[in-house]
Amino acid sequence: MKDIDKNKLSADDWDELNNPRPQGCEFDRVVEEAISRRGFMGGVLAFGSGAAVMGTGTLLSTTSAEAQARSRFAFTPIPIHTDATVHVPDGYRWAPVVRWGDPLFSNAAEFDPEKGHDAETAQYVFGENTDGMWLYSIDGHEVIAVNSEYANREINLPASGGVPQNADDVLMLQRIQGVTVMEVAPKSGGGYEVVVDSPFNRRIDHNTPMRFAGPAAGHDLLKTDADPEGMNPLGTINNCGSGPTPWGTYLTCEENFNGYFGATDAGTELPEDYARYGIVAEGWGYDYHRFDDRFDFAKNPAEPRRQGWVTEIDPSDPNSTPVKRTALGRIKHENAAVALAPDGRVVVYMGDDERGEYLYKYLSNGVYSPGGPTDHLLDDGQLFVARFHADGTGEWLPLTPETTGMGEAEILIFTRMAASAAGGTTMDRPEWVQVNPIAVEGYASLTNNKNRGVKPNAGGDDTSVNGPNPREANNYGQIVRWFPANDDHATAAFRWDLYVMAGNPVVAEGAYKGSANVNEGNMFNSPDGMMFDSAGLIWIQTDGDDSNEGEFEGMGNNQMLAGDPVSGRIERFLTGPTGAEVTGLCWSVDRKTMFVGIQHPGGSFPDGEGLPRSTLIAVWREDGGLVG
Repeated sequence: MKDIDKNKLSADDWDELNNPRPQGCEFDRVVEEAISRRGFMGGVLAFGSGAAVMGTGTLLSTTSAEAQARSRFAFTPIPIHTDATVHVPDGYRWAPVVRWGDPLFSNAAEFDPEKGHDAETAQYVFGENTDGMWLYSIDGHEVIAVNSEYANREINLPASGGVPQNADDVLMLQRIQGVTVMEVAPKSGGGYEVVVDSPFNRRIDHNTPMRFAGPAAGHDLLKTDADPEGMNPLGTINNCGSGPTPWGTYLTCEENFNGYFGATDAGTELPEDYARYGIVAEGWGYDYHRFDDRFDFAKNPAEPRRQGWVTEIDPSDPNSTPVKRTALGRIKHENAAVALAPDGRVVVYMGDDERGEYLYKYLSNGVYSPGGPTDHLLDDGQLFVARFHADGTGEWLPLTPETTGMGEAEILIFTRMAASAAGGTTMDRPEWVQVNPIAVEGYASLTNNKNRGVKPNAGGDDTSVNGPNPREANNYGQIVRWFPANDDHATAAFRWDLYVMAGNPVVAEGAYKGSANVNEGNMFNSPDGMMFDSAGLIWIQTDGDDSNEGEFEGMGNNQMLAGDPVSGRIERFLTGPTGAEVTGLCWSVDRKTMFVGIQHPGGSFPDGEGLPRSTLIAVWREDGGLVG
């Protein structure tokens, strides 16, 4: 451990370093089955034959599909890039809207390009490492809620090599993460800027007062000495993806929360559930536990269970208290995609972003009525885990005391164990999930899984190749799509196919070349963020290997592509700077500006000097046309 730079490890790699999985799996379903005529190359691959599978399951002729595809893309695809800036197609422009450290309030100190901010000034500025986001129209104002997923400690604390030295260092780290709510407005010459001192502007961080709601609220497993009722947690942590609700609130999703906790007493006995969630005494390097007792689980063993939830925020009311919705389960949430069933019940799809974990669905008991009460809709319902079959069918399995052998609150607090007990299908890191606004279908990006067919997941569950995860040692990823029975997101049964298998058709072999809609001109790896625009195009963002070497030769920097669900055509729209993930996407009210997140860039992006700064950028057409 001493010779490993934890700042350079991904969350998954850090988890495995501390909780090594046993090597080897029994292959009940082998790769040959997965790529058989009824598997990868046949019925479950949407575009292997050149025909296009529509949401209804009917086929378009190749000619019709190609004609429709040509009319659906309003840009000329761009090539790969490997430099330190952003590229967009001819006829489009981009510019920063806000960078880490830029002021939200006029009392914020000026950003120091060599040191960043201190603990006092960090609470008044835009947070670091932008991720999921959404724009809201509130009484004529455009307001964006945007996550700040984590902190680059070596950049935030350059004098100490990224290691906190005191409580102020920890407080600064806590304040530059979480969620920013801010008003934005068009600026002259194109693009947008922050409205400094807007009454909507707000920072929500690791210490913001919250409340629990739903079946697990107040449970003994969530009680602490500081909160003996188990109802009032502090902070939202490692905010990755997000999702808007039909009633105008923002769902922010807590992902790799485990790395923020540790124990000053290394000999502390760990509760049984800690191993499944990757909680260890050493921590990931944030060292909160050394200076803030709340994060020392030797003193507060319930605190880690108070993170890992979906938290609902009202961007229209800066004085509102964020709510952790326990009915949606406790996992490493990537995002939350909300849909409405035909009868008005609320459906929330969610992925658990770790190798070999699961895909989930929540279905409310209550019905959404515009203008009616909504507080109960995410508290009273049923949680499900997905099971996929090799024949292209599947079902949502309810997580109940009968199917899991666990109590209702325990199912929600220990959702991973409940999903294992119920028999869900282990997936290749389910990241963003989205629902097509003009067709009844859902999509999940399965970003990659080097352990597929190599070792079990953290719970010891089998991770042999299976229908939607057909490649062992999968470093490229894929996007799975499902079609609910009866065109109803509330139904348990569904059909599924693979919208795309990412790959490298130049240097890879066999299934690792990717599906037929991947070619030398549009290839990519590790699909992550996804978002649909109003026309039903799906925008795919990547967070993968940008070394441009070996099996990733020719793939260049991480990027954003547009995909047509009907034809299967995928084209590259944007490339990010070296070292960056492209993540988070939303649009202005008039749909003429696209907002895109550039996370953990390398070099000195976007300023050309000083510290690299994660940045929210605007992209627009020079002719003033729509971009989504």
